[in-house]
Amino acid sequence: MSVASVYVHYVAKAERKGHTRAEVDEVTRWLTGYSPAELDAHLAGGTTFEDFFASAQLNPNAALITGVICGIRVQEIDDPLMQKVRYLDLLVDEVARGKAMSKILRA
Repeated sequence: MSVASVYVHYVAKAERKGHTRAEVDEVTRWLTGYSPAELDAHLAGGTTFEDFFASAQLNPNAALITGVICGIRVQEIDDPLMQKVRYLDLLVDEVARGKAMSKILRA
């Protein structure tokens, strides 16, 4: 599955709750270490989640991301790829809920 096919839903979710694509981009770049140009290239190129996270420099504070997605605690997910995808899901949920960016970015 391509990141771009899901990313539009992340953005739509944030926008429905009064937030912006820029906020979704910010948390995505924080998690992955991508520059704005690199993120745009992955979205335009149809990169799969596997390739997207394989070339990412995961933020060292990503392990501080905790919470429940679909009834499962993200910190307890065994599959490394699925855990990274769920980290991103949780960050987008936090944006949509209006959580302060400093808290979302585990600053």
